Amino acid sequence: MKYAVTLWFWLVFAVTAPMLFTLGALLLLVTYPFDRDRRLLHGLVCRWCHWIWLHASPGWRTRIEGREQIPAGPCVLVVNHQSAADILAVMGLFHPYKFVAKASLFSLPLVGWMMTLLAYVPIVRGSSTAMHQLLDPCRRWLRRGMPVLIFPEGTYSTGGQLLPFKRGAFQLALEEHVPVVPVVVEGTPSLLHGDGPWMSPRASIRVRVLPPLPPESFGPDPAELASRVRSLYEQTLSATG
Repeated sequence: MKYAVTLWFWLVFAVTAPMLFTLGALLLLVTYPFDRDRRLLHGLVCRWCHWIWLHASPGWRTRIEGREQIPAGPCVLVVNHQSAADILAVMGLFHPYKFVAKASLFSLPLVGWMMTLLAYVPIVRGSSTAMHQLLDPCRRWLRRGMPVLIFPEGTYSTGGQLLPFKRGAFQLALEEHVPVVPVVVEGTPSLLHGDGPWMSPRASIRVRVLPPLPPESFGPDPAELASRVRSLYEQTLSATG
């Protein structure tokens, strides 16, 4: 079944990804004069990823909880990282944001091209300018009223344990005085282990938005805030695991 489901998913992807890119490019062309933040394009991609790709197999289940807790204005969404499927999972939030992703993804055919159209934020991990690559464009988006979504671990661990949270997302929220919104993802390794390509015939994914942390609760130290939010994730995941 693993091989059959994997073959089916990649067949669906191969057929529908060019369709999405074509529709997305046309939508951007039509809407750019009045939607320069590309909210409509992001909405199309979110729903396509969630309803078509994340529901490609009848054995896959996804629950999204707490969407209503995301503030209407700018905020920093922070998400724990378990596998490459986390990206598809958080698309189910159906909320506008700019996604911070490793720069190598932007060179992928179709997927990377679409990320470029969406004006997501590329970052080269481990480079001396990585912090500026994160902070500078994200500041600009927040000041335009656009949330940003960041995986503070930077990558996922093979053992499924939380990695240390990097301070960049929290420094950004502290400096721009916007809420931090913790988003807890569970179950994506049951769909796709690491980068794949093999897909499981059955998977149960849960995405939960926790109550936002207001800026007045932060304190002055982004590293301390990162540690505090990571402890919140540990408590939340241990309570359900």
